[in-house]
Amino acid sequence: MNDLLLNALKCQNTSRPPIWLMRQAGRYMPAYRALRQKYTFLEMCHQPDLVTEVTLMPIQAFGMDAAIIFSDILVIPEAMGLGLYFEDTVGPIIERPIRNVKDIESICKPDMTTLNYVGRGINQTKNLLDVPLIGFCGAPFTVASYMIEGKTSRDHKLTKQWMLNEPQAFHQLLKKIADWSIEYLNLQIDAGVDAIQIFDSWANALAYSQFCEFSLAYLNYILEGIKDKNIPVILYCRGSSVFAPQLAQIKPAAVSLDWNCDVTRMRQVIPSSIAIQGNLDPHILYASTSVIEKEVNRILDGMEGDKGFIFNLGHGILPDIPEKSVRTLVECVKQRTVCHAMS
Repeated sequence: MNDLLLNALKCQNTSRPPIWLMRQAGRYMPAYRALRQKYTFLEMCHQPDLVTEVTLMPIQAFGMDAAIIFSDILVIPEAMGLGLYFEDTVGPIIERPIRNVKDIESICKPDMTTLNYVGRGINQTKNLLDVPLIGFCGAPFTVASYMIEGKTSRDHKLTKQWMLNEPQAFHQLLKKIADWSIEYLNLQIDAGVDAIQIFDSWANALAYSQFCEFSLAYLNYILEGIKDKNIPVILYCRGSSVFAPQLAQIKPAAVSLDWNCDVTRMRQVIPSSIAIQGNLDPHILYASTSVIEKEVNRILDGMEGDKGFIFNLGHGILPDIPEKSVRTLVECVKQRTVCHAMS
């Protein structure tokens, strides 16, 4: 098996950096869009055969060094019975958002057997891969924000009002989500994933003290609750350019950086025992081949020789990125092997 990712997550990689991309199985691929014409997004998430097909698409097309299982961070609220559907121009919609403290108390613990489709998808996908398979979940703060707002929010007004005015109740909600996330991640580990990534996509909405109390504490709680300590965990949050030192303090295997920082300088504040993942601006993939190669090589040059560096984007691939740009990116990283062999 191609072990570049796992070696980098141990900070023991002596070859070129591994590359995989957040949202690498998604709408930018015509093959995905063709499949999406036949099924809803959730139908694709719920059917293990489709999960496998979509997960494998970018590996077969571009040869990334890791696959990430096709799913969504909101399958846990769906399993709680809150109702979930997706609108193409809006994103996820929670049909029955929580609006008060009584709603928290009445939330049903999700029956983890209803999420077995994820486990089956992982199991059968794993058997078809020669690269590591990454499982994932949403961080409690991000999942809670969807449950409260009912959809994607740019200001998280309802969430922050509740957090500030009813902090005890908000902690109660975060604790429930964290407990169920631990169960869900352990389900994925049992099914065969090689690594885990936790996405705190809306952590950038938090002030520093709020991040430490309402995000970081629960990320640490989840890390402590994962039963197999040999499974490496990557932490990603928007705002990691600011919060990376705090993320490193709770000792994940890796910190994934957004694109608002210089990755080389971040290595000076993140210990060499913790891998760094990132951090190309996804918008650069709209540029010409020469610009993409220049920006990719700039990052690679800065991290040359770092045994714990994983190339990725600073956030997920945008839906209208040309496939040609993704191929250019992946090939540019992979050519580092050729360059080293010639030098």
